Amino acid sequence: MRWLSYFLKCVLGSLLAMQIYFVIQIGVWTTLNPSSTAFQRSEQWRLCSWHLSCPIQKTWTPYNRISANVKRAILVSEDDIFFQHKGVRVEDMQKAWEKNKEQAHQHGSQSKIALRGGSTITQQLAKNLFLSSEQNYFRKTQELIITGLLELMLTKQRIFEIYLNSVEWGEGVFGIGAASVHYFGVSPENLSREQAAILAAALPAPKCFDKTQYCRRANFNFPARQDFILENMDRVVLAPVPKKAASR
Repeated sequence: MRWLSYFLKCVLGSLLAMQIYFVIQIGVWTTLNPSSTAFQRSEQWRLCSWHLSCPIQKTWTPYNRISANVKRAILVSEDDIFFQHKGVRVEDMQKAWEKNKEQAHQHGSQSKIALRGGSTITQQLAKNLFLSSEQNYFRKTQELIITGLLELMLTKQRIFEIYLNSVEWGEGVFGIGAASVHYFGVSPENLSREQAAILAAALPAPKCFDKTQYCRRANFNFPARQDFILENMDRVVLAPVPKKAASR
């Protein structure tokens, strides 16, 4: 059984080293901006392979140079209580868990379950920064660990800033800086309410929004989603609620 003990030690050591790497990397991002994400690198390889020229668009925009219209629209679309929760929304995750159990039962397998839904902005960022698109329990567990590290080590504003600058907005289009120029030819600080709502509505299926060839398996009503976002933009909070004010 010595070989089994050695194997387990190697596995545990590798897992610990991975967590230490995540901690160091997130620590660096308290002051420095990420140059790319795991998802961006994957997409760049898919689109460009070994070619020197590549149609990847991304431009970093500081948080205070991004229109409040964009921030409000994204919160409505993706995570309306982002500044109030601690990284996860338990009720939404429970609903997603039930859906996935039902899906697994229908397919007669518990080995691979499409863990979906219930993801906060912090969870989405954790996935995009570090993880692959593979869907399984280990990856979901690692996502939750990274989510906790992000919430512990970074401010909410910093998490939101990195998210806005790294999220996909079309084929090879990453971040609000590239998206605002790609779709409207303006800088992020000059986006109107309507333009911000349009970009926010695209997030559940950015490739489909950008190019119809990706819509074969998707059925999104972008105009209806845009209208919903516009109607709810003014009710979201753009900063953490102070404890004293929240308790009144």
